[in-house]
Amino acid sequence: MIKLRSILKEVGLNEEFATSTDLQDTIKHLDKKDKVLLLTTSNRYQLPDQEADIPKSTLLAQVVAKALGDKAIVMDVSEMKIHSCEGNISRKDGNSCGPKDSVLKDKSKNPSGYHRCWASVNNNDDELWKITKDLFESDAVVFFGSVRWGQANAFYQKLIERLSWIENRHTTLGEDNVVKDIDAGFICTGQNWNGQDVVGIQKQVHAFFGFKTPSELYWNWQFTKDENDESQRSYKASYAAFDKDFNIEDSL
Repeated sequence: MIKLRSILKEVGLNEEFATSTDLQDTIKHLDKKDKVLLLTTSNRYQLPDQEADIPKSTLLAQVVAKALGDKAIVMDVSEMKIHSCEGNISRKDGNSCGPKDSVLKDKSKNPSGYHRCWASVNNNDDELWKITKDLFESDAVVFFGSVRWGQANAFYQKLIERLSWIENRHTTLGEDNVVKDIDAGFICTGQNWNGQDVVGIQKQVHAFFGFKTPSELYWNWQFTKDENDESQRSYKASYAAFDKDFNIEDSL
């Protein structure tokens, strides 16, 4: 595996973070896989005429991707057209999320035949298939996101709701578990509240889905444990702290 220290330097992150057990363990685990899908879900509005402000979790995904080389695929979920979940799980006539007649029939979008989602069938411009096409060909999928108001950010939540049919196949519908051989992970960053709990909940969600959930792929970075600290000084200090660990200012 390529040395983590050189990867951090290439991306513009602090070389001292090469000693991070979490990051090292993640890369070491994923380096054993043949194909890894990395999904970033945090967004940032880019001000005109200013250098890009890259979300912290996206920077972490870039480090992992560079360490893994050609075996890694990175997708920015926040830039994709993904319609909201239609809520078919809780219909009065029962759970109709993911039955066989909801299959996406376009073979170019659904070569595995596993993609079953009414929102994909009902919206021609929906791009969830771009994710699942690679997901079902991967040995591992890692979601990178941010904590907002004590929960995973909206882009991640929309995505995981839209993937509910994966879980329904082997629970409600009694069919096979199509992700039983795929590792999942959730890595997030946050300011001041609930990051550890968010990671724990998403690890349980992924287990419900049927993924394997190795501990090496679940962790978070949070600036402070003071949930009431929302001062401007604190937000600016968080970037200084992240820069100390990751040296993000040099990468922007």
